Amino acid sequence: MPDDAWERFLRESVEGTADAPKEPSARARSVARRLRDEPEPPGWRTYSPGPPPPVVRRERRRLVGPLIAALVLAVVVAVGWFLGPFGGSEAEPPVAAPETGRPTSAPPAESAARPTLDAPFRGSPAARWESGAAGITVPKAEATGWMDEAEVRQALERSLAFLTETNLDADVLRGARPEKTPKLVNPHQEDVQTFLKTAFREPGPENDPLLLVSRFDTARTHLVGDEVRTRGRLTYREGERGALEVSADVTFVYPVVRAEGARDEVVRTVVRRETVMSWDDPGKVVTEPGTFSLLSYRLHVTNGGCGDSTGYFTPPFGGDRPEASTGDEIDPYDRSRELRDGSGDQCDKATRS
Repeated sequence: MPDDAWERFLRESVEGTADAPKEPSARARSVARRLRDEPEPPGWRTYSPGPPPPVVRRERRRLVGPLIAALVLAVVVAVGWFLGPFGGSEAEPPVAAPETGRPTSAPPAESAARPTLDAPFRGSPAARWESGAAGITVPKAEATGWMDEAEVRQALERSLAFLTETNLDADVLRGARPEKTPKLVNPHQEDVQTFLKTAFREPGPENDPLLLVSRFDTARTHLVGDEVRTRGRLTYREGERGALEVSADVTFVYPVVRAEGARDEVVRTVVRRETVMSWDDPGKVVTEPGTFSLLSYRLHVTNGGCGDSTGYFTPPFGGDRPEASTGDEIDPYDRSRELRDGSGDQCDKATRS
């Protein structure tokens, strides 16, 4: 995508546009493709209701500057019986209002219905969420710290661009390396630049690209359609030395299936990220105009794998599910609390996915 088109998309994501064309439903495109190309999935009676629950990895690490923490959750699966192979006729739930502040409680429980290829978000709060960048609330820009209103607006647009490429870009989700993201990070923040250069070339426990980027190995896992459900918000305040400090708290829900073999089992990988970016005054901090320094980044991952890092999320399918963890129970959809710190080899249980 040309840079001018990319900038226009980001600006309209923040400000909105009255005459923006509406895309065909991602779900409709996905269903059409699958009905055309794939055999009918097996009926519901072939589904085994008792697989071991998925796992959640928790991780905490420090670079020279930023803090990195990740939590991986094991999901306690609740399986519901429903009418027919696609759960009967079920009306599309109403879309939830945008999130403008921290919720006071977790979203209520949904019907215990199994997700399907044509309804991959069924049975989860994500069924009511927006898709893509539309689910991330961006506040109105006001002059803050060393920036005027226009500069704050641009910083918010670029902060959204960072989240969009690292968590929503179709190529990146399928394993590609993000191209624009490294250019947004302060080139003088050496620890982060070293991490970005190493993580995609030699992923491992100390250099795990998943700490910043959502990606799947297409040889193992396929995304269901091209729709990712999101919920979250950006906020900002004046930071140290007059910097504009932008905080992002966003949950991403990725429905996936096996790349090979039976594809009747849809698994949702749920990733919640908290990221703090500092847009510093070049007159006071060693930085480059138009770039930010990462102050901290944390994540919790449900159904993304628990164990050695491969550089990709590894959703468990069927018998691949690890034994239930004895750790704490966590609701990956509960956005009323801040993320907890943890270590990469620590796995807890998720109450739903």
